Amino acid sequence: MNDVRFMRMALRLAHKGEGTVNPNPVAGAVVVQEERVVGRGYHRVFGGPHAEVMALDQAKALARGATLYVTLEPCPHHGKTPPCTERILEAGIGRVVFACEDPNPRVHGKGLARLEDAGIEVVHGVLATEARRQNEIFFKFITSGIPFVTLKLGMSLDGRIATRTGDSKWITGETSRKEVHRLRRKHSAVLVGAGTVLVDDPQLTVRHVRGPNPIRLVLDGKGEIPLAAALFSEPGRTIVATATMLQDKEEALASRGVEVWRVAGRDGRVDLAAFLERLGKSGIDSVLVEGGGETAAAFLEAQLVDRVAFFVSPVILGGRTAVGAVGGTGAATVADGIRLRAVELRRFGEDFLYTGLIERRSG
Repeated sequence: MNDVRFMRMALRLAHKGEGTVNPNPVAGAVVVQEERVVGRGYHRVFGGPHAEVMALDQAKALARGATLYVTLEPCPHHGKTPPCTERILEAGIGRVVFACEDPNPRVHGKGLARLEDAGIEVVHGVLATEARRQNEIFFKFITSGIPFVTLKLGMSLDGRIATRTGDSKWITGETSRKEVHRLRRKHSAVLVGAGTVLVDDPQLTVRHVRGPNPIRLVLDGKGEIPLAAALFSEPGRTIVATATMLQDKEEALASRGVEVWRVAGRDGRVDLAAFLERLGKSGIDSVLVEGGGETAAAFLEAQLVDRVAFFVSPVILGGRTAVGAVGGTGAATVADGIRLRAVELRRFGEDFLYTGLIERRSG
């Protein structure tokens, strides 16, 4: 059996569920009978059938004695859907290969044990690193209750996100902007600061790819954003986090269906950690932070960013007063700088996307 080849096929299928299954994990499955694929499936929508069930339904009788490849440990419990382990046993699968164990305490190790106790040969750990990367949002949220945070920035070759006059459209190319909309589709919410709303008046919707719009989040510590902002006219949920917004402004926003959350910190600004915790309690598993520079710095300095996604365009803007990608106080020494691990580099048109996980410091 070519386990790696078929698991890669299952991982590709799993990607199709990004943005529609949150807060569930994405998952893909393939049924293989004598080196021939007889069933394919992926988790399409939250509350819908899991990947294993979709693949087994397609395989029908050909599933008996076959090998099932699935990107995540099959669930053994009743939730919104019946246990996948029981469906696997009913189908007569002879061998199960899964990439990584499910960190959900209701599943972790129990799906594996149920299958092995029933006499099925089980192999796990095939392309486990790729599978965990694919479900990094789910893994963090299910174990901590705090949303996974991706910091996205688009910048020039010399690290600027706007010129000395404030012009920022467009630094990166159309292909990069399409990828940004894929990122929006993948995350449950997208966040900007009040400054970005005042300068760019963004819609914060998914437009260049198909998919659901994320929940819109705005950090507006002093209640400065105008009621005529474009994002307030878009359908869907909008949350404004504030520290000192005037009551009449809050009431005016509420009349437009906007939720205002007061999460003030000791410094009189929005308490980002408390805001994320509240978002997690409301079921929001992931946030795409889209800047600008001061918002980026605030999340980085508070050590709340999990992954960065920096799009770098081959243009040099220069200028002492041009807007830098990350503001804040900054590192005093190179050794104090924020380091990345598991770094990946991809090309989108003439731009490069530099992404990686934040390396956490101990102590």
